[in-house]
Amino acid sequence: MAVDEMLLESAQEQAAACLRFYGWSEPTLSLGYFQTFTDRQGHLPSLPCAAVRRLTGGGAILHDAELTYSIVLPGAHPLATHRDELYQAVHGCLIETLESLGITARLCEPADKLEALREPFLCFQRRSPGDVLMGGSKKICGSAQRRRNGAVLQHGSLLWRTSPSAPELPGVADLATHPLELESVADLWLGRLSGRLALDWQSDDLQQMEVDRVEVLVESRYAWENWTRSRGRRVQQDQESL
Repeated sequence: MAVDEMLLESAQEQAAACLRFYGWSEPTLSLGYFQTFTDRQGHLPSLPCAAVRRLTGGGAILHDAELTYSIVLPGAHPLATHRDELYQAVHGCLIETLESLGITARLCEPADKLEALREPFLCFQRRSPGDVLMGGSKKICGSAQRRRNGAVLQHGSLLWRTSPSAPELPGVADLATHPLELESVADLWLGRLSGRLALDWQSDDLQQMEVDRVEVLVESRYAWENWTRSRGRRVQQDQESL
């Protein structure tokens, strides 16, 4: 989460675009920016898992058997200021990738939205236009955005298999009718995103100054218990006033 925020800062300051695919070393629950920590008490399977708070809103995500992605665009990119178009570009490339592998998926339409008095705790039990659905109405990919001074961070999760920490959620491999490799999906998705966003990706490691900035964000925010347990907006304001 700290790396994603650092990359958003780089997009603001250096007009740099970046795409990152990553996984998690242990099952981890990421809370949406506005979710209350006590809400997680209602989801028993994920209670033993570590928890972090994201910079973006939305429902909680159980990161385990899945692929997390983040993309940052500077304000000058044509899609940086177009919220829905960026969602559709990234999710549309995923749908095309799955289709090339013999898997049918589609974008969620307004009619697919689940009506409830209160939105479910888990992101993948919610439905928003632009989410990616498989097997009728099973959500396999959702994303959220955060903007700063024109630059945008969009990150999300591709659910691959059911996790013991979220047994109610099937993933792509569970719903598919034939075997798939996550690495193949990621490689093909990467190529399509390059064309759709008109960006030529180059593999690179974080520079030392970027690592140093990430460590500051971890120590001052993401590893801070109050950041995780309190509502994000209030905690962020407190941190920025220090």
